[in-house]
Amino acid sequence: MKRFLSIIFIGLFMFGSASAASVFSQPKKTRLTFEQISKQDLKAVVNISTSHTVVNRQFGNFHQFFGQNDPFERFFGQFFRNFPGVPRKYVERSLGSGFIITHDGYILTNNHVIAKADKIKVTLPDGRVFKGKVVGADKKTDIALVKIDAKNLPIIRLGDSSKVQIGDSVLAIGNPFGLNGTVTSGIISAKGRVIGEGPYDNFLQTDAAINPGNSGGPLVDMYGDAIGINTAIIASGQGIGFAIPINMAKELLPQLRSGHVERGYLGVYMQPVTADIKKAFHLKNNGGALVSDVIKGTPAWKAGIKRGDVIIKVDGSKIKNPTDLAIKIGSYKPGTEVDITVIRNGSIIDKKVKLSKATSKVAGNENRFTSNKKLGIEISPITPELKAKYRIKEHEGVVIISVEPGSPAAAVGLSPGDVILEVDREKIKDINDFERIMKNAIKRSPILFLVRRGKATIYITIDLG
Repeated sequence: MKRFLSIIFIGLFMFGSASAASVFSQPKKTRLTFEQISKQDLKAVVNISTSHTVVNRQFGNFHQFFGQNDPFERFFGQFFRNFPGVPRKYVERSLGSGFIITHDGYILTNNHVIAKADKIKVTLPDGRVFKGKVVGADKKTDIALVKIDAKNLPIIRLGDSSKVQIGDSVLAIGNPFGLNGTVTSGIISAKGRVIGEGPYDNFLQTDAAINPGNSGGPLVDMYGDAIGINTAIIASGQGIGFAIPINMAKELLPQLRSGHVERGYLGVYMQPVTADIKKAFHLKNNGGALVSDVIKGTPAWKAGIKRGDVIIKVDGSKIKNPTDLAIKIGSYKPGTEVDITVIRNGSIIDKKVKLSKATSKVAGNENRFTSNKKLGIEISPITPELKAKYRIKEHEGVVIISVEPGSPAAAVGLSPGDVILEVDREKIKDINDFERIMKNAIKRSPILFLVRRGKATIYITIDLG
């Protein structure tokens, strides 16, 4: 799916007031057996089923214009295959899992389990069925909080994923393929996995068997505490599953309960410190995030962080790599003042930075991208990863990384991997150019785009009228 791995988000098995403190681990006394954990935690793992009405506009048989093997059909068909036509409605359904974390009905799950759902049905292990309401959701970490109107429910306590070690025994609990109350066992295979699903990738890898329908269910340790949220698998692999560390969910819980997630924004582009970078910059230690550029006017720019700085600590916590920094900065609210330690020309310098509200969807790393809701697209700078993935030759422009179904962009056939080179005959160098030019272009209609796809370049117009 991304980064050359076929990743499946396992919650989408498709077919046709207790105080918040109560969810955290109590002092641990003794390890439990698989039987004891299953008996204890199965009571709090729920089945989440959703339905979503989809309206799909189909253009019809495109071959009637050119013919099936005509090169024009192969080229232009990519752009116009989803051209507006006769609307067709159908109901899309999915199954996933979740687990109760408060006695009054707050449930943790994955965002992709409940995304775009018109209706959410939560079924408890005792057979009771409740209407679910999304309290808060965060696409970037794929975490969501659902509420049902119930009391005196069993819960699963939240553990401490920072203490998890490779080789630790774990159980994955959920509803694979709709088979309610399934428990599988395994170990933690790796920590801090980046699988290309977002700027906050920091997955626990496990060989406990998980399958479509397991998404949103807990990965628990030998004390019965949730240390992860089962999220994805590699489609072609065996025994390779991924879970979101529970500490990430714990940090987001207050904001999820408020219904709105905001992240701090730093304003730098970064890259990993490789062996060659370490040698070239005369660094003594591994780790850190090399600042490749600073965006003018951002908190980093105001604090005096410069290109070539290597960020090694935030508030005393060591920074391993750019992803680590993105996660750390994203865990703070806008307005928070943080201490950032950098290495500059061999000297260690401390900077105080007051974080602002994220102006894009990524809080301060080189994979910063933004969205345009009217067009229905998300875009990214041209990064080495995207160049490799989509075989992009351009050095300037912006890359479309997602297209909203049914949006104006989808209607004209824009798709992930397309590079926008111009908007209304103005050259696009980067995201800042795109945002600046689109502010004026959006007022006019139609908007003219110059798009590169593979070796072909084509003009496309989008009418927002």
